[in-house]
Amino acid sequence: MWDYDGKRYLDFSSQLMNVNIGHQHPKLVAAIQDAAGRLCTIAPFHANADRSEAARLIVEVAPDNMAKVFFTNGGAEATENAIRMARLHTGRHKVFAAHRSYHGATHGSITLTGDPRRWPAEPSIPGVVRYFGPYPYRSSFHAADEAEECARALAHLDELLMFEGPHNVAAIIVEPVVGTNGILVPPPGYLAGVRELCDRHGILLIADEVMAGFGRCGEWFSIQHWDVQPDLICFAKGVNSGYVPLGGVVISAEVAASFDERAYPGGLTYSGHPLACASAVASINIFKEEDVIGRAARLGAEVIGPELEKLAARHPSVGEVRGLGVFWAIELVRDRETREMLVPYNAAGDAAKPMLEVAAACKERGLWPFTHFNRLHVVPPCTISDDDVRAGLSIIDEALDVADRYVAG
Repeated sequence: MWDYDGKRYLDFSSQLMNVNIGHQHPKLVAAIQDAAGRLCTIAPFHANADRSEAARLIVEVAPDNMAKVFFTNGGAEATENAIRMARLHTGRHKVFAAHRSYHGATHGSITLTGDPRRWPAEPSIPGVVRYFGPYPYRSSFHAADEAEECARALAHLDELLMFEGPHNVAAIIVEPVVGTNGILVPPPGYLAGVRELCDRHGILLIADEVMAGFGRCGEWFSIQHWDVQPDLICFAKGVNSGYVPLGGVVISAEVAASFDERAYPGGLTYSGHPLACASAVASINIFKEEDVIGRAARLGAEVIGPELEKLAARHPSVGEVRGLGVFWAIELVRDRETREMLVPYNAAGDAAKPMLEVAAACKERGLWPFTHFNRLHVVPPCTISDDDVRAGLSIIDEALDVADRYVAG
C-alpha cells in the first residue's frame, strides 16, 4: 500500500488481521460489482440466493456438527449473538471468558474481552466469569512445560466451574488461537479438555474464530487443527477480507434445533446483506481455487516459522516466537532470563517508547507492522509471496536492533 506522499509499505498487519485474501483481489472486486448490479440490498427476512449460498459454503467447510449460519455485520455482533443463543438454548446465564482475549467492542462483547479495552466500559453485562487460559511462556500456573501447563489450566477451569456452579454456566468462549493478546497457540490436549468439561456439564463451547479463521492458521477454522467440534463458531474478518462488512455465527444442529419452533430474537437491518454475502461466496471459492488454506499452512511451516527462529537466535530482545500458518508473534523482552517485558503491560506515554521506536523503524524501512503491548505480530495476507515474506522479515530483523538496545547488560 502507499501513503499520500507515495511511500510504499509492505502490509504485515493485514490491516486489522483481516485482509487474508490480499488487497483488491480482482475476482472478489468483480463479484461485488456484479452483485451490486443484481441487487444492492434486501431485508434479512426475504430469501436471497447469495445469502443462502454463503451459508451453504460456510457450513461445508466448518466442523461436521455445524448446520446453519446466522449472519451479522461483524465480529463483535457475532459474539453478542453467540452468547444470546447459548443462554436461550441452555436456560443458563453465566458465560466463562478468558483473560488475554478480545471478543469485540459492543456492550456484551467488550464484557467478554479480557484486556484493558474492557475497563472503560465497566460495569457492563452481568454473568461473565473470567478464567486464565494457557500461556506457557508466561504461565499463570507455574508450569514447567506444555503438558503441565495444559493439565493445570484445565484443572483451574474445572475448579472455577465448581465454585460458580456448572449448572449456571451457559457457555465457555475461547479464541482457539488467541489473537491480538499474543498469538497464543494452545498446548496439545487443551481444547479437547475444554470440550470434555463442556460435555460433562451440558455447557456450550463457543469458538471465536473472528481473527484466527478462514486460512489465517492454515485451516478453514483454527479449531480444526485440533479436531475439536465447538457448538457455536463466531466468524468475520477473513470470510471476505473485510471488502464488505460481514460476520456471523455458525450453529450446530443441536443448538439450531432450539429455534425451529420459536423465533430467534436477533438480527439487524443489514444482517446477511446481499453484497456482503456475495463477497463471501466469491472469497470462499477463491480460497478453494487458489488453495489459500494450503498456502497459509506451508508459509508458516516452511518460511515464517523457520525465519523467525533465525531472528530469535540473532536478537537478545526476542524472548519467544510462536504461531501457526500466517499468524505469528515475536515477544520482546529486556531480559531473557527474567522474561521482563520490553514495555510494561498496557504501557502508555514514555513507558511505551521502546515498542513505538520498533514500530517506527519498521515503517521507516517500508513495512507496516502490527504491534500490541510488547509484541510484534507477523500477520501479512495469506496470499503473500515467499519473497515478500522474506523481505518483510529482513526489515523486522533490522528494526529489532532498536529493541536490542534496551536489553539488560
